[in-house]
Amino acid sequence: MARSEGFGPIARADARIMILGSLPGARSIAEHQYYAHPQNAFWKVMRALFGIDGDYATRCGQLCEHGIALWDVLHSSVRPGSMDADIQLASAKVNDFARFFDEHPGIEVVAFNGRKAEQMFARMVGHAPAGARLELLPSTSPAYASMPFSAKLSAWREALLVE
Repeated sequence: MARSEGFGPIARADARIMILGSLPGARSIAEHQYYAHPQNAFWKVMRALFGIDGDYATRCGQLCEHGIALWDVLHSSVRPGSMDADIQLASAKVNDFARFFDEHPGIEVVAFNGRKAEQMFARMVGHAPAGARLELLPSTSPAYASMPFSAKLSAWREALLVE
């Protein structure tokens, strides 16, 4: 079975907040864009919290301007489809967080876009920068439909300390 391969991080050296997903889904991989599925609420949340809007390159630049880094826990894994539950952990290769954290010493918050990202980070990485706050956020995935957008937005706002 083919491996799903993620992307490099979107980040500047002065990033303060790191948002981690699990591994890009099929649509994101096909378009080579984080959170490309039109029903994923990630970019809608970023627009509501930080005013991030525009084409993909513009949005990525705006994330960086706000001190936000975006990446995934996994570099690659066998995963049929796009569901986190289908990630075959035995085949998973984690991203190089030791290097990332060394190159981004200002990370104050590591926020997980969903429980699977949090669980894989705890299991496969196990460490964040000293003093960094870890935040579990409700997944923006359309598969997590039991929580309305307004509640997701409120949780993201509180965790990322956006007034």
